[in-house]
Amino acid sequence: MYLAESLWESAGIDVLIWISATSRASVLSGLLEGFAAATGIEPAGTAESVAARCVAWLAETPHPWLVVLDDLSDAKDLEGLWPDGPAGRVLITTRQPGVAFVQRRVHVLPVGFFSAREALSYLAQRTSADSDQRRGAVDLVKALHGEPLALAQASAIIANTTMTCRDYREYLLGQQDRIRAALGEAPSASSVTWMLPLDHAERMLPGASLVLVIAAFLDGHRIPADVFTTVAVNAFLGAERMRGWDALLVLEQVGLVWINRGKSAQATPVAGMSPAVQAEIRQAIPDDLRGPAVQAAADALLEVWPADESRAWTTEWLRASAAGLQREAADMLWAGGCHELLLRLGRSFDAGQLTGAAVRYWQDLADTGKRVLGPEHPMVTATARLADAYLAAGRGTEALTCYQQVLDHYQRMPAGQAYGFTRGHPDITAARKGLGRALIMVGKPADAAAILLEAARETEEFCGVAHPDALRARDELAAAYRAEGRTAEAIELFQRSLAHRQRVQGHRIPDTTITREHLAAALLAEGRVKEGLSQAERLLRDRERVLGAAHPDTIAARALCTAACYAAGRMTSALENAERARADSELVLGADHRDTLTRCLELAQIYAASGRQVQAEALLAATAVCCARVLPAGDLLTLAIQRNLAGFVGE
Repeated sequence: MYLAESLWESAGIDVLIWISATSRASVLSGLLEGFAAATGIEPAGTAESVAARCVAWLAETPHPWLVVLDDLSDAKDLEGLWPDGPAGRVLITTRQPGVAFVQRRVHVLPVGFFSAREALSYLAQRTSADSDQRRGAVDLVKALHGEPLALAQASAIIANTTMTCRDYREYLLGQQDRIRAALGEAPSASSVTWMLPLDHAERMLPGASLVLVIAAFLDGHRIPADVFTTVAVNAFLGAERMRGWDALLVLEQVGLVWINRGKSAQATPVAGMSPAVQAEIRQAIPDDLRGPAVQAAADALLEVWPADESRAWTTEWLRASAAGLQREAADMLWAGGCHELLLRLGRSFDAGQLTGAAVRYWQDLADTGKRVLGPEHPMVTATARLADAYLAAGRGTEALTCYQQVLDHYQRMPAGQAYGFTRGHPDITAARKGLGRALIMVGKPADAAAILLEAARETEEFCGVAHPDALRARDELAAAYRAEGRTAEAIELFQRSLAHRQRVQGHRIPDTTITREHLAAALLAEGRVKEGLSQAERLLRDRERVLGAAHPDTIAARALCTAACYAAGRMTSALENAERARADSELVLGADHRDTLTRCLELAQIYAASGRQVQAEALLAATAVCCARVLPAGDLLTLAIQRNLAGFVGE
């Protein structure tokens, strides 16, 4: 903290990225947030791809930077994400001395306890100038053995009471003697020093310790303070007695928690506490209080969880606290069934496009559900979400298996059984749509079309032909028809869907522009170039007005315009759009992003068709090198670029 603040305040760095590195998901979210703040570019794509772009940016930028990876648990979480570059430095803190950094030159500096001089200086700074209160400071420092946490808690109590250092030492030794007599071994100072602050907090505000119980189950690095003002927490405390925020302020005063209020009026305060104190508190919680505390903490997190998670990193603090609660009290969250928080956490991984984390999470949740609820329990919700996660990660075969399991489960249920899972239920239709997408992904478009036709008919029957769900189902079916080669039928469906959307929803909402994009591509594939060009140009205009030029969807629309102009023989317009699409993609998505590499191939093809052979060959050669570095062996895009490049070599 001191190094980071010193460098920042002295303008020694232009970029500071502080990441709570307790999991790979936390590292990814931290890199996303840092990239957005440093570049002003809204992240687009999966979390893994944006994080990789942030790492690439750090490697190239001339601006001095510092990345702090705080409390790293496992070096494997940094695989492919290690920040490096001539302008920057990386500072890692960890409580795990066994963390191994393979193939990395890391200078390890063990941070030990305070020396006697450092401890006395710290104690003097934190306590009053009253010389009487400091009597016995040397003996107290010896008794605390220089433990930073113990010193912080002791100094907080001394500073806020009339106790002297000698009084505190006597209390500490007495407590240690009692614990030694009971357990047969002497406890560390920090495992005892939290007790007196807690007693003092209870005297200041009876019941304040209950807030500490809630905090002990959450992520101690950063807990949104709003959690402690929720209905759930205040009900757990007893609203007639106290408020969560008041208790939090008391706990801060006695040194058991810290509160970062932020520098702006809009900043949301964040609370934290030492993981060591959290562990001690959890051990001391009575059994009859543990269950209600876990339920209150889970309900409180749900209360403050935002509905909009389009900015993945903004909910990382909540994800970390939910994961901590799950880690420390998993079985209690299954009492009476799966708590909604567990599902909300998984959906948050999905919304943040944390594809790898989402797959692992839903797999673990399904396995845990079978362990807790019994091996025969279907855990259909988790299985359906796992299927969605597989699909988002491009793992079509696994998604196919999971979707089929979900549909098999529903088919085995008698009509009208519990929860109303009958034909046309949204969950069943969603599983059919997912199964159709998975079938397309694995190269079975005819099977996909049959499944999606049934889903479309069900949705129209239960929702009406103009309902947004029905229109989406029709678009899914049209995409399957196009993949199967039934392009004329796909065009007819897209046209009907677009007409409904324009009439009911408007021209420029995202769903309308997506349908127009599919229609334009299908028209071009069918050879109806004039109509396809008209739709592509309209699409580009609408997205530029609504999203701006520097947005991935606008870039995709410009690339479609490139293809339409090329097909229409308008080479000048095709070249202008291709160059612009490639430049914008490199700016927004990064030079290594798959979409950018695709834009490079398209531009090279336009160069070649325009007679600019030298530029085409040079661009293809550079893109082939990049593909070999960032794409898996045998990737179709790499093969396409190599084929185009071979054409020049063979001339």
